[in-house]
Amino acid sequence: MRVVSLVPSLTEAVTASVPGVLVGATDWCTHPADLDVVRIGGTKNPKVDRIIGLAPDLVLANEEENREPDLAALCEAGLNVLVTEVRNVPQAFRELERVVAACGAPTRPRWLDEAEAAWSRLPEPGARRTAVVPVWRRPWMVLGRDTFAGDVLARLGVGNLYGTHPERYPKVPLQELRDAAPDLVVLPDEPYRFTADDGPEAFEGLPCALVSGRHLTWYGPSLTEAPHVLAQALRAARR
Repeated sequence: MRVVSLVPSLTEAVTASVPGVLVGATDWCTHPADLDVVRIGGTKNPKVDRIIGLAPDLVLANEEENREPDLAALCEAGLNVLVTEVRNVPQAFRELERVVAACGAPTRPRWLDEAEAAWSRLPEPGARRTAVVPVWRRPWMVLGRDTFAGDVLARLGVGNLYGTHPERYPKVPLQELRDAAPDLVVLPDEPYRFTADDGPEAFEGLPCALVSGRHLTWYGPSLTEAPHVLAQALRAARR
């Protein structure tokens, strides 16, 4: 098969499960680090003509990460486009199984079994904490309702204060985020690259957890280690 992936998570999953089938991936597909395929632009601005020129048997996409007009153009060109939807951890496992099977995996990959096991044996989180989870600044945007990352945090004992907001990624003024008085501010390193010097200073007096965006928002082999990696980062948060 010849597969093009428009989703970094799925690029990593397919490469680990069915080596050799991937012929194209986005500029944001950073795992595995030695991935050697044609780059077809970004997730939001893929080079449709380049994808068509690769003549893939299958294009992998996601309803949140990719734009409908681009996917429609690929379909109109006669390409087979598989669009995933991932809003929680169980759904991620179902979609990953569907993707690797569609890419020709003869059996269910071991990493997927290991990831499911890791999430099924989580310890009781104890006292739950509330959090705001910025994903961008200038303007400030946070996780809202019905997000994969929000479900990941909930399973680790952290409730998203904006989890019932009408929007999935609302823009919220910084002062409002502070006034919400969360127990914790969770700052991932993607899509905005929050660091120790860029982010925590805006929430003086609040504990801030700098976390790996790949472990918080990606659904693929990273799910195997995500519970442990994220739990460590959340425990390490200090005022």
